Amino acid sequence: MVTPDNKLGDEAIAVKGWWKAWQWLVLRRVTQLGILAAFLAGPWLGIWIVKGNLASSLTLGVLPLSDPYLIVQSMFAGHLPELTAISGAIIVLVFYTLIGGRSYCAWVCPVNIITDTAECLRRKLGIKSAASISRNARYWLLAASLLLASITGTMAWELVNPATLIARSLVFGVGFSLFMIAFIFVLDTLVSRRAWCGHLCPMGAFYSLLGYYSIVRVSAYNRSQCDDCMECFAVCPEPQVIKPALKGEAKGNGPVIVSANCTNCGRCIDICSKDVFKFDSRFNNKVSATETHQREVLP
Repeated sequence: MVTPDNKLGDEAIAVKGWWKAWQWLVLRRVTQLGILAAFLAGPWLGIWIVKGNLASSLTLGVLPLSDPYLIVQSMFAGHLPELTAISGAIIVLVFYTLIGGRSYCAWVCPVNIITDTAECLRRKLGIKSAASISRNARYWLLAASLLLASITGTMAWELVNPATLIARSLVFGVGFSLFMIAFIFVLDTLVSRRAWCGHLCPMGAFYSLLGYYSIVRVSAYNRSQCDDCMECFAVCPEPQVIKPALKGEAKGNGPVIVSANCTNCGRCIDICSKDVFKFDSRFNNKVSATETHQREVLP
């Protein structure tokens, strides 16, 4: 039975309690706001935990971190970044390659707060409009951003990159970033569900490529207990990634969500009252003996 939108999460709260039904979302918000606070502590309070921005920074005067997408754009534009920036990009590259590239989208990117808010409003207002936007559009925009950098000799995408603009506006004041925030919010609320992060964002496309073989994954390890409430599909920003793991035992698919587009947001874990999902390793992806037996006896 499909759960009505206005009842999403009610059963999880009743069965598991409020914290277990919201823990990963709360932890994500704490992480996102904590990262922004670390950047703002310097210019606002004079406490320089991190110098720089989400594109390139130095933490505690020691640890360089750089957005590898920015470095790639710079190289396509014909500019060789400094060694410190390259070192920072390698650190970030290794980190997201191991834990899942699109974890950046759910756990770090400030735009996620805007798109999640738009999705919540969309459900509360019962908005069903859904313009047809290919999920592959983000990869075409990724390629276009690199081509534009090559043609213009500049990192042109960074002029309109919402993640960069939002972080910058908190320090220097709201300007063009306000337009981008409003554009994304209206787009996601009225035009198409998860339009920006799920269909258009080239940064999300780039980070999905980083996490293609990442180790940390969500697993539907307890999928035999699924009661088809569809709540996980309703809250997932990339619902197409769930089915192969949740419903693929008949085809011999393991329970791990291996799609690089999974953001590791943990909402499916939170909202499931049957505890079907958990964070796991991509290596624990074998079909259980019980499931194998069930496939053999089914006509």
